[in-house]
Amino acid sequence: MKNILAFAVLVTLYSCNIKPNIKVDKAAILKVMKNQEIAWSTNDLEGFMEGYFKSDSLKFYGKNGLTKGWQQTLDNYKKGYPTKDHSGTLSFEITDISPIENQSYWVMGSYFLSRNVGDANGVFIVIFKKIKDEWKIIADMSCGE
Repeated sequence: MKNILAFAVLVTLYSCNIKPNIKVDKAAILKVMKNQEIAWSTNDLEGFMEGYFKSDSLKFYGKNGLTKGWQQTLDNYKKGYPTKDHSGTLSFEITDISPIENQSYWVMGSYFLSRNVGDANGVFIVIFKKIKDEWKIIADMSCGE
């Protein structure tokens, strides 16, 4: 009986240890980023921000320094990209997606904005974390070239 109980405990502990399915996780993360490209390219900045964790703990680091919080990040985007001419059409080029730990990944790549007021591009690294069964960006460091 002790052996059966010990076996049951081990099986339970093993099944609770969530092993990442990297292929599935990467596909889900890329889907979030594709949705962001679509939203941004229609100047739907709120839709773009759906890819971010809606929390005061969100961190964005860019040319103007550190921004804390989802709402402040959205406000900054609205100020910097007030019209479709300013937001343009966004495309990402992903260089790397790697697991970190505890259902978290970093994504490194480049962004490209094709727009009427002049094209822009740069590089980024974002940290995705699975929160309530959804992949959300919890930290973003972007810089223009």
